Amino acid sequence: MQQNKMPSLNTWVNFLNQVEIPVLKHTARDFNRLDIDDDDLSARKIAHVIKYDPMMTVKVMRYLQKHKCGSQVHEIMEVEQVVMMLGLKNSLDNVPAKPLVDELLGKQHMNALVNFLRLLRRAKQASIYAFDWAVRLNDLHFEEIRIAALLHNIAELLMWCFAPNRMLRIQAIQKKHRNLRSSFVQEKIFGFTLLQLQSELVKKWALPNLLITLIDDQHASQQRVRNVILAINLARHSANGWDDAALPDDYNDIAELLHVQPDEAIAIVNMKSRATK
Repeated sequence: MQQNKMPSLNTWVNFLNQVEIPVLKHTARDFNRLDIDDDDLSARKIAHVIKYDPMMTVKVMRYLQKHKCGSQVHEIMEVEQVVMMLGLKNSLDNVPAKPLVDELLGKQHMNALVNFLRLLRRAKQASIYAFDWAVRLNDLHFEEIRIAALLHNIAELLMWCFAPNRMLRIQAIQKKHRNLRSSFVQEKIFGFTLLQLQSELVKKWALPNLLITLIDDQHASQQRVRNVILAINLARHSANGWDDAALPDDYNDIAELLHVQPDEAIAIVNMKSRATK
């Protein structure tokens, strides 16, 4: 939706509610390798392809919410459970692993693709940290925390796909004026913030209330939301290099979350970072 006229927040929400969400190339490749007639095919195998791609994850969750039956009483957040509710064949046939992000942006938006992939890597790394800390905190529903961290910036990922020129303008302004808040620049370019867009979009998609809460920073007083926020912060700051000035504060916050000393928090982060390289 690259237009000279600035579309309203409501226009963007309606557009993103109807548009086919693009997925990663490797997700489409792995999806195409799955054989519905394979006797060994399972919900776990399908979920394994889906759940590390935030675009495909939100795509199947949105589909389930649109087509859920009256017998579905409980909200479902875990990808494997979503696949089981949809059925193996429906998951493969009715939620297509297309279009591809690479094809959508193409060579004319290569800079936007690079930024999309950077944000994607941060989302994946944040999900790894959040999952690890949830396990350490004896959170029995650690997969919910992982998904929340993975989808925390889904609106930003989508806007890199569908508004690449405006996202690049935001980036250029922030590089030139580093003291400006992201929300201020976003409102200047879009007329609204990405946080406002995401808040309205997840409601429009009717995603599980728990997920909506877990990706909403306004609920930061809750331990599980705090886990997600700190994982997002760590992934963002460490992407600038492990000498980033914000990291000492991150380590202190993580130590408080995990009820350990800061030096132990650093060791925990380093161990997980080395394990995922």
